[in-house]
Amino acid sequence: MAKVRVESGICGFTTEVLAEAPDMFSCNLSVKTTCPNIQKIAAELGTLNPMDEISFKGNSRLRELFLQHCPHAACPVLPGMVKAVEVAAGLALPRDAHIYVHK
Repeated sequence: MAKVRVESGICGFTTEVLAEAPDMFSCNLSVKTTCPNIQKIAAELGTLNPMDEISFKGNSRLRELFLQHCPHAACPVLPGMVKAVEVAAGLALPRDAHIYVHK
């Protein structure tokens, strides 16, 4: 199991992801979010294949859903969800990632 919390920035939306993967080949996400676009994505998720999600060469269901429902290319929720999947499936160790923005 892995938990990820994404505070998306200026939009003010927060997303919490709980990933549960019994093995490296299936993962289910539970998503709580204040973002209407991420709510649409969460409603269509189904079971994911972690091996597809962690590679740009795979048939990523997450990338497909983000292309359909999220108009913001810089949304940090997609990498947060991918990180949750890979940690839950035992394909990465849990470690925080950060994006720092300055002007």
